[in-house]
Formats: sequence, structure tokens, C-alpha cells
Amino acid sequence: MESSGPSHFSRIIRGFGYALVLRCPRCGQAPALSGWFTVRPSCPACHFRFDRGDEGYFMGAGCLNLVVAELLIAFGLLATMVLTWPNPPWNGMLVVGIPLVILFPILFFPLSRTIWIAFDLAFRPFEVHDDELPPPQEETGGMGGSP
Repeated sequence: MESSGPSHFSRIIRGFGYALVLRCPRCGQAPALSGWFTVRPSCPACHFRFDRGDEGYFMGAGCLNLVVAELLIAFGLLATMVLTWPNPPWNGMLVVGIPLVILFPILFFPLSRTIWIAFDLAFRPFEVHDDELPPPQEETGGMGGSP
């Protein structure tokens, strides 16, 4: 287990900083994404495998995206109501709120992926096998039966 000294804490903070600018949370030298919705298999600079070999790894990023979007919208609507009480602009809240509910998760999607990787690295530091890509899978001729 790694120590919890200042170097570990600064490495975590640095990883989240890299994640916020969509870079590899481990080294920060290369982009973690190859497109808006596509995470690279590994970092071109340090070869860190972004999915860490776990099936369904980015499910946590999807949950993070959903929670952040819901909290942002809820706090925004609550703040609007509190600041404009006793006459909240209900129609204005609908006109602004509905597009935000649709657009924010799409806009936050890349960040949710890189932040999730940084979060995972904070709690489960780099291991030796994290820079090994899996062997390519062979195509099968049917529903999982023999050819």
C-alpha cells in the first residue's frame, strides 16, 4: 500500500487537474479521448490502460455524469426559487431548465470519463498490469457456439 504523505496527495490533485483538461490522469502528457464520446484504449505517452482491465469500468463515469447533472439542475432551480421568491419565474425556469437537462450530460460526458479515471487512480493506484492491453478478440461465427 502506498503512503498517504504529501506526495500521494499532490499526485491525486495533479491527476484531477489533468482530468479536468481531458488529459491522461496518470501522466498528463497526452489526451485521454480520441473523440467526444470515445476514450482511447490507453495513453499514447505512458501506456496506461484507461479501462484498467475491468468489464463495465466506465459505468461509474455514467453514474457520475448523471449525479452531477441532476445536482446541478436541482441546485440551479432551488437557487432560482429562493432568490425570486414569492414570484418565481416558472416559465423561465422551464425554458432554461429543459435544455440544460438535455445538454449538460452531453457536455459533461468527456469530463465524467476522465474524472472517473482520476478518481479510480486516487483509490486504486497504478499497478503493473495497468499498462497491458488485452489480446485482440477473435471473431466468432455465431451466437457463441463452435464454428
